[in-house]
Amino acid sequence: MQAKDSNPPDGGYGWVVVVSAFMVMGLTAAVLKTFGLFFVEIQQHFDELASTTSWITSVTIAIFHLGAPVASSLCVRYTHRAVVITGGLLAFSGMALGFFGLNMLWMYATTGFLQGLGISFSWTPAISIVSHYFSKKRALANAIASAGECAFAFTFGPFFQWLISQYGWKGALLIIGGIQLNICVCGVLMRPLASSCLLEASHSETETPAGNGASRIDKEDKSPVTQKTFNWMLVRRPEFVLYAIFGILAAMSFFVPPLFLVPLSYSLGIDESWTASLLSILAMVDFAGRLLCGWYANLHVTKTVHLLTMTITLISTSLMLLPLANNYLSLAIFTGFYGFFFGTTVAVHITVLADVVGMPDFDSALGLFMLIRSTGGFVGPPLAGLIVDMAGDYRAGFYMAGATLVLSAGFLVALDQLQQRKEKGSQTNTKPEKSTLPYPSLHLLKLQ
Repeated sequence: MQAKDSNPPDGGYGWVVVVSAFMVMGLTAAVLKTFGLFFVEIQQHFDELASTTSWITSVTIAIFHLGAPVASSLCVRYTHRAVVITGGLLAFSGMALGFFGLNMLWMYATTGFLQGLGISFSWTPAISIVSHYFSKKRALANAIASAGECAFAFTFGPFFQWLISQYGWKGALLIIGGIQLNICVCGVLMRPLASSCLLEASHSETETPAGNGASRIDKEDKSPVTQKTFNWMLVRRPEFVLYAIFGILAAMSFFVPPLFLVPLSYSLGIDESWTASLLSILAMVDFAGRLLCGWYANLHVTKTVHLLTMTITLISTSLMLLPLANNYLSLAIFTGFYGFFFGTTVAVHITVLADVVGMPDFDSALGLFMLIRSTGGFVGPPLAGLIVDMAGDYRAGFYMAGATLVLSAGFLVALDQLQQRKEKGSQTNTKPEKSTLPYPSLHLLKLQ
């Protein structure tokens, strides 16, 4: 009876957790995604190069990833709820202190470091607890939760533009920080799942003899935290390493388009109000892509790693085509293609990670994956900024992002091949050996 409680409920209060995670995604990732609206304002205020200003976003992204294993470890020791609340307070502090705007180093430390740590401590446990609450509907639940990023970004684009025009970029940062305090409310709603140990573990328990199974279940219920330890040894698993390399290359690309889309629009002579609408279009099609891909992945028609490889190929193609735009209409169309395929990618990449490592190691894998992926997020924006400075054209950043994604798709193909070889090997090993005896009666005689 107790073993049943360790299975993910796949519904019920889990949908409250999904809605809370939806809000957290919007108040963290959506803010980071629309920070490009502040890029030109901050660059002009401090009179710095694009590569220098882009380090603000780079530091945020890097700390977001570097803080993930710390957040995962704290979730193991305490609860997802406590870590999310802490993240909300850190995110508010980063924006509120950024209001003073003393110098570029100050911006690196506040809207860069503190905001990045707040996003990490909020985003990581929010997406993790959703995966624990769902099993069969995990792909759909993750897609709905992650859709909060684009649902909020849809309104944040014009809203942030209005805040900047009314209160300046400093006042806008302070107001956004106050809005991010709602992360703490979402954290309170993330009720810990009793013995949220893992589906595979519960399956193995039900297959053990009655005596041993009962003692193991009792031990788990008495001390669920001791059953969850951070597994650093995942770095020795080839499947995880291949997926982590994919993550590094993908992170080098994913944060470049939102950062340079606004400056590219300005360079084409597009009005500020129309430029803000591009971010809304991006968010709207991103939202549609996530829900559609999550629904499709939930049908289990296509293997998730195959689906991810396809979406990565399509998003790289759209990035290569986006710089061909020369007016608002063409830029909006190419932005729509990019946003839709980006949404489909985000909808399944966490589910693929769970499939690669299994739920017993998911918390550890998520933290390590974000940590390793941080190198890509840290290097990507400044590298793209350097390329833009050298080429004198914002289009160069989009070409760099597209080429990097093409390379990342190769590692997904290698991962799939490795998984298929292991599956074939396990099937071969589990085949029953044929009897060498000519008659069944002689076989039974030998057994006796």
